[in-house]
This record gives sequence, C-alpha cells and structure tokens, in this order.
Amino acid sequence: QVQPVESGGGLAQAGGSLRLSCTASLSRFGINAMGWYRRPPGKEREFIAAIASGGSARYSDSVKGRFTISRDNAKNTVYLQMSSLKPEDTAVYTCNAGGTFFSQAYYPNPRSWGQGTQVTVSS
Repeated sequence: QVQPVESGGGLAQAGGSLRLSCTASLSRFGINAMGWYRRPPGKEREFIAAIASGGSARYSDSVKGRFTISRDNAKNTVYLQMSSLKPEDTAVYTCNAGGTFFSQAYYPNPRSWGQGTQVTVSS
C-alpha cells in the first residue's frame, strides 16, 4: 500500500475547468483500479469517479457529464478533468489507489488514500 499524491487543485470560477492528477507508485499500476473522492466543507467524503484497469469508468450523478476520469499507466497517474465547475464542487479531492472495481462500483483501498488537493469554485 502506498500513499497517492494529488496535484492540480486551485481556484476556479463557476463554469471553469481544472485538471487534477494523482500519482501512485504501485508496483503494477496498470492492473489497479483508481478512484477519486471529495469532501466538501462540513460534509462527509463522497465518491466522485473511478476507473478500472481496462479504462471503464463510473461517475457519481453529481459530476456525470462534467468530469472525466482517465489514466496514463506509463506515468502511474490518474486524472480528473473537471469542467463546468459549480460552487458546490468546492471540496478537498482525494485519490484512492488500488481499490476494487466491481459491477460499476468502486471499493476503495482503506490504506491508500492521498492527502488531497483543495478545489475552490467561486460564483
């Protein structure tokens, strides 16, 4: 189990875009499912998106059509492209490495959470 490292957070205006990156030094990154979660201020962590080793993806309803998860196995990196941002997208976004992706549901690895990157969307 390793700690993923997120980057790319920052401040965006409503309707704008940000691209988050998550790098995890897994021995065989390409066979691992990866997931993105977020924790809005004062709320519980929530699932955002996950991607399987083969590239299939699942999104929460709140971000579907606006966010895109992708991966570059050669770089041990998963991305979250966020578009049409809304103020309610403001949160700390964290990456989970090496979870299990079954039947369109991602089950996170409890020992492979990143520290997170802050995304703030202004109105």
